[in-house]
Parts: sequence; structure tokens; C-alpha cells
Amino acid sequence: MQPRILVAGIGNMFLGDDGFGSEVIRALGQGVDAEPDVRMTDYGIRGMHLAYDLLDPWAALVLVDALPDRGSPGTVHMFVADHETVGTTAALDAHGMDPGTVFASLRALGGAAPPTVVVGCEVADTADGIGLSEPVRAAVPAAVDAVRTAVATVREKLAAQEV
Repeated sequence: MQPRILVAGIGNMFLGDDGFGSEVIRALGQGVDAEPDVRMTDYGIRGMHLAYDLLDPWAALVLVDALPDRGSPGTVHMFVADHETVGTTAALDAHGMDPGTVFASLRALGGAAPPTVVVGCEVADTADGIGLSEPVRAAVPAAVDAVRTAVATVREKLAAQEV
């Protein structure tokens, strides 16, 4: 069986830029998901759904999310998640959507997170309202490219392990 990669967009579309992950998944369309080893899903605010899906065997997770503003709204970052320091609270939280809560819920269910690459964008505005701010909306194409790069990199690493 070929290793599988889950690309998961998360965020609340009713809180402005927090809907970034969902918007990137929409922008990706069927391009990545059409490949048999990749499943692309917009989880929105369904953190427990993501935690349950992560109980299935996944070779890797590419998590697309909004990131706190560190002074450069619209800046896209890609990094490997550190599961040791993220989500240390081991409890089920049916209403939590932040990655730490998802990973803690997954551990509480008896699962373990696969290697995870985060593609995120610094937010400008997370006030009530639908739609991304201009700098975050402008970053969506760069995030789409970053997701494609992350998937390609994961595939290369998986192929190297098979040798």
C-alpha cells in the first residue's frame, strides 16, 4: 500500500483571516487531491473530525492554518511541527480547533500524529466577518505553492525510505 498524505485546511471562516486554511484548500481545487496518495480536506472548525481522521495510517500531514501576526501580515511560513511541545494537554476537546488541541485530542484517543508540515500565513485581522484581509488574500497563491512543495518533499523523503 502506498503511503498517504493528508492535507488539512483548518480555521474559522467567520473570523476573517482565521479562514486562511480553508481558502487555500479551495484554491488548490482538485490538483493535489486527484493523486491517489493525497487526500485534501477543508476541516474548518471540526477539530475532532481531524483528530479522528488522524487515527488512520498517514505517512504525513500537511496542516494549512492561520498564524499569529508577528509584524508581517500576509507572510507565508512553512515549518515542521514539534509535537513534543504543541498540545501538551491530554484531553478531548470537541470544540477546539487549534493544532495543539487537535494533537492533544488525538493522543487522548490513543493515536499519534504523523510527521507534520505546517503551511501558515500571518494574519492581519481575525475580527468577526467573512473574507480574508487583502494581505492574507494575496498570500493564498504562495501558500498553494508551499503546499505543493511540502507534498513533493514528503514524497521524496518517503521514496528515499523505501530504498
